[in-house]
Amino acid sequence: MKRTRMMHTLIASGVLSLSVGGMALAAPCRANPCAPRSSRMNPCAAKNPCAAANPCAAAMVKMDVKGVMRPADYRPYKGKQKELVAYGKQLFSDTRLSSNGMSCNTCHQDNAAFQATFAQPYPHYVQMTDERAGVKAVHLDEMVQFCMVVPMAAKPLPWNSKKLAALTAYTGSLQKGFRAGNPCAAKNPCAARNPCAAKSPCAAANPCAAKNPCAATRH
Repeated sequence: MKRTRMMHTLIASGVLSLSVGGMALAAPCRANPCAPRSSRMNPCAAKNPCAAANPCAAAMVKMDVKGVMRPADYRPYKGKQKELVAYGKQLFSDTRLSSNGMSCNTCHQDNAAFQATFAQPYPHYVQMTDERAGVKAVHLDEMVQFCMVVPMAAKPLPWNSKKLAALTAYTGSLQKGFRAGNPCAAKNPCAARNPCAAKSPCAAANPCAAKNPCAATRH
């Protein structure tokens, strides 16, 4: 009875919930010298539009791959490549595709936030799909579908839709001219609150740096 009353008291006072919540939130970067010691937000956290793929993000929720992997009877929309690329370019900046005000361009303006692997022919390994769903290799249209779900918080596009074909075609056109560069560059929307950004005093000792795309030598 005494133990039960003590538990109720802790829960009512918020002590137990805060301590448990604190451990859950701190776990991904628990040893990070940049981690907040007070109630300050993690610089990698919620306000960063690209936080979903950030190794310092507070929660890495596993995705359900249903709807984002090619179905067995997959028959993509067929159209003229030039027209699909032009339509895909429009959709790339269309926030109406998401439920949170984001677009593909939110993270990928001027080729920002693409990993070096983006230059490789599809299907290829993508860290985000591996971490989120355990999927080691994806086709480009599947990558579009993954991004529709995370970080754009929307449903996957119909597999036979013109929109999916257009976004795939336009992203493919970006890939052709892509050269892996420094993802910490000024135009990268992820850079501002990233603990490995140039002016961050904690960057050098950041335990998340190893898997962080900003860890590479800056040019």
